[in-house]
Amino acid sequence: MLFFTRWKAAAILVTALVVCLFAVPNFFAEKTIARWPDWAQRHIVLGLDLQGGSSLLLEVDTGAVRKERLQSLDDDVLRVLRQARIPFTGRAVRGNGVEVHITRPADVKSALDKLGTLSQPLSGILGASGQRSVDINENSGTVTLTPSDAAITERIRQAVDQSIEIIQRRVNELGLVEPSIQREGVDRILVQVPGLQDPTRLKEILGKTAKLDFRMVDLSMTPQQAIETHPPADSEILNGQSGEKYLIEKRVLVSGGDLVDAQPGFDQRTSEPVVNFRFNSTGARKFAEATQQNVGKLFAIVLDNQVVSAPVIREPILGGQGQISGNFTVQQANDLAILLRAGALPAPLTIVEERTVGPGLGQDSIQAGEHAAYVGAGLVIFFMFVTYGLFGLFANIAVAVNVAMIFGVLSMLGATLTLPGIAGIVLTVGIAVDSNVLIYERIREEVRAGRTAINAIDAGFTRALATILDSNITTFIAAAVLFYAGSGPVRGFAVTLGVGILTSLFTAFTFTRLIVAYWVRVWRPRTVPI
Repeated sequence: MLFFTRWKAAAILVTALVVCLFAVPNFFAEKTIARWPDWAQRHIVLGLDLQGGSSLLLEVDTGAVRKERLQSLDDDVLRVLRQARIPFTGRAVRGNGVEVHITRPADVKSALDKLGTLSQPLSGILGASGQRSVDINENSGTVTLTPSDAAITERIRQAVDQSIEIIQRRVNELGLVEPSIQREGVDRILVQVPGLQDPTRLKEILGKTAKLDFRMVDLSMTPQQAIETHPPADSEILNGQSGEKYLIEKRVLVSGGDLVDAQPGFDQRTSEPVVNFRFNSTGARKFAEATQQNVGKLFAIVLDNQVVSAPVIREPILGGQGQISGNFTVQQANDLAILLRAGALPAPLTIVEERTVGPGLGQDSIQAGEHAAYVGAGLVIFFMFVTYGLFGLFANIAVAVNVAMIFGVLSMLGATLTLPGIAGIVLTVGIAVDSNVLIYERIREEVRAGRTAINAIDAGFTRALATILDSNITTFIAAAVLFYAGSGPVRGFAVTLGVGILTSLFTAFTFTRLIVAYWVRVWRPRTVPI
């Protein structure tokens, strides 16, 4: 165990050196490392608690989720009954359900069978209890379809998952560094952006649903007439950007979900900022059909239930590309392009809590963490040197390399370092020397048993390996559980602890053994100074 071939010793030293070198960029200013190659620019990003920044707690509008589900169910009822050619009246959303009256009593059973296809068993754990997505009841020919509470809860969960992905894309489009976006509870999302002191633009970007629709303008009456009387059942009154009123059909001809790209630009005729968009093949086909069938009519571009513009379709648009104009500023056009590229949120988000951490508080946290790390590491080093003498010095060298390797691995991963992460590094120092303690105590036992110095050292490393692996594996499992089940600072602690365990296994057993092996080869000791 104490014999190392040259290539094996070189591999150990080169591995330690290369990993440690990845920590070097952390000691230089960002302007300096910006001139380095891309692979050499990776460094540790300080978390919100260390460098300051903004924290937003967003809540999904559960009322909007329920309303959207009811509207979707209402459309499905219309589709199913029309396809089955079953006459009906009084279809409407009332309370928490959709009601429809079947005109002929003889069609009630057939209607219930057809509408029953809209109620599906819920998957997963909820499905095991026999719950379905829609509860259907009938009374005197009136059928009521109500989304179950379990289905609404599942839809809220899905909306939060989709929102997290879309928020991630939006924040990344803004060029912000290392945002932390995670679920909080059932219907809330925590967004933390280190280094961002003014979250105004971030709030504007995250607060918009960015649901884009292309619909026809209803010309059967004027908006004023619709306000004074009542708009048609399949139309609604929407506001324009300047406060003007439009009567817009509810039927969506093309959805913003079919967009594949959106870029800010300038209109070649007027030089005003616009957004150029491009559809996928499905959207291009729908867009072409809509413009072919409605030449000479007004085509409304609706963003978050507000009419951006309502141009006249002069000719069919067959290329799957178009332009959105609406008296935008350059930044408004750029922000709208970001929103459209990232996709629409499945439900509106409201800001329920906003916090800004100043860089001064972050600097205080860094200093406090540094002091704790220095004191903890100093005490460990002192203890090892006093207790084990020369072998304690070997262990301290291995610990120093271990800490450098931790920072190197974190830099390679581009990880975010938080205050609990610093605590994880300090704890790792103790774990690293704990492995050395197990080895050294085993060597002492072998010496007491009468073994020679070299045999005792060799047996100490060999027989302590199983114990070291057992203790570190169990700790690593705990770190993995903390990472997957925890959030925010808990994850920061788990990352540094997990990385530290891996590096400590390398330094405590392999690197320390290499140092001891070379010491034995040079000094040929007769006794063990331990």
